[in-house]
Amino acid sequence: MIHRKSNGVFVIAATPFAEDGALDLASTDRMVDFYLDAGVTGITILGIMGEAPKLTSDESLVFARHVLKRIDGRVPVIVGVSGPGLDNMTRLTNEVMNAGAAGVMIAPMPSLNTDAKQKGYFAQVCAALGPDVPICLQDYPQTTGVTFSVETLLDIFRAHEQIVMLKHEDWPGLSKLSRIREAMSGTGLSILTGNSALFLPQEMQRGADGAMTGFAYPEMMVQVVSRHLAGDVDGAEDIFDAYLPMVRYEQQLGLGLAIRKEVLHRRGVLASAKVRAPGPSLTEVDKAELTRLINRLDVKLAALS
Repeated sequence: MIHRKSNGVFVIAATPFAEDGALDLASTDRMVDFYLDAGVTGITILGIMGEAPKLTSDESLVFARHVLKRIDGRVPVIVGVSGPGLDNMTRLTNEVMNAGAAGVMIAPMPSLNTDAKQKGYFAQVCAALGPDVPICLQDYPQTTGVTFSVETLLDIFRAHEQIVMLKHEDWPGLSKLSRIREAMSGTGLSILTGNSALFLPQEMQRGADGAMTGFAYPEMMVQVVSRHLAGDVDGAEDIFDAYLPMVRYEQQLGLGLAIRKEVLHRRGVLASAKVRAPGPSLTEVDKAELTRLINRLDVKLAALS
């Protein structure tokens, strides 16, 4: 189970599709193996990058069970279960926890526009799921439209011990991260960061425990986090700097998922870079830019080694 001391890299997994849009379970197996070979600490599935809203409930269960079976307990798996209804959320949570998930990730509903609504919602969620289900709270206002104050988050974490992890993706958010880290230093809280790892070195220096995002080169995040935790702050940043143009290119809102899947396709992980409709696709100019960035990255990595 995830807990308040969990750290490392919990990579956000893509959901592989065939060209006709069907689930591609063969690519799913390659993807799981690829992430494990990269040294990730855990895997998160059915998140925003996983195109969860585009899956049927049956597909979500098939995919989750397949991933959990393939991993077979080697690393913890967090499953995104966010949705508008608590009954469906509870049903999916029970299914994936029974199949071996280590916890669930929940983002707030878009209507939670006051502190009282935010606190009340997560109180309802915790009551519905039960105290034995560890929860990762996703703070991603750019997508959800919900902005948490530091004080509200602290109240939620202190009131509900089963919320053991924060996926921190507010932007700008470094000061927010620092304040939460300092306030929760006594009781503990796992803080993993997103935003395509764009600010990962600074987030680690501010007290983050690791990363939870889907950058298509997970080995970079593993190296940066492990070096930082070992005290090699400059070495961690040197590695990050080599990948920064690719990180930045992926962090194009509305297009990032298509870029990420294209890179995973080129790396031999996904048979197809298909994004389910409605979704973005790359132009030939985009693909040429990506090729140049990949080639430049290869040169930089060769120089570093």
